[in-house]
Amino acid sequence: MAKTHTTWKVLPHGPIEKLSDRLWRIEGSLEGIAMKRVMTVVRRADGSLAIHNAIALGAAEMAELESWGPMRMLIVPNGFHRLDARVFRDRYPDARVVCPAGARAKVEQVVPVSATYDEIADDGVMELQTLDGTKQREGAMIVRAGGTDVSLVFNDAVFNMPHVTGLTGFVLRRLTGSTGGPRVSRIMTLFVISDRAAFRTHLERLAALPGLRRIIVSHHETIDRDPASVLRAVATVL
Repeated sequence: MAKTHTTWKVLPHGPIEKLSDRLWRIEGSLEGIAMKRVMTVVRRADGSLAIHNAIALGAAEMAELESWGPMRMLIVPNGFHRLDARVFRDRYPDARVVCPAGARAKVEQVVPVSATYDEIADDGVMELQTLDGTKQREGAMIVRAGGTDVSLVFNDAVFNMPHVTGLTGFVLRRLTGSTGGPRVSRIMTLFVISDRAAFRTHLERLAALPGLRRIIVSHHETIDRDPASVLRAVATVL
């Protein structure tokens, strides 16, 4: 993946998926690799928008987002998901840039950081947590749109990609262990997770969230069939 775009470059992407009155999702493509990326947009308690894992969209989709609320927060979920961070910051200079504390140095190579996850208060709609056992390099976002509609948004901590063909498919399946359904990739276990027991326990706590309806990941498919059981199963293999 390129380090960052410096101009507003729209790659192929799907439509806006309006999952609730608080959460929208958009899935987009990447250049040169058979991998999808996912942006989630939260309408916070004050009506402002928080963008998680930004993707430059077409004019019509950006206009629809802007009509939903003012862009006030840009969440860069780790030190590698920076591709469109700069162009979003240029477009919305008043938006606060937020990232996990352990990713701050890498994110600040591209954009200045205003706050870390631990400094953002839960407003009753959006809550940011740093994942235990990751040296503060990965986090999760909880979005509450009522007591029975709770969404959990991961970045690279959990993958849900189907197998793909070709050299990319071989690398993702055999080397990085990223494809074939919900899982923690080999990249995470080798290079990000420093304490597997702590990480597993945190996943289990998140699986117990009351009203958990879906798990959104930053690459490929949403987990919306018994997400709590799926996340517990993912945790057991660590």
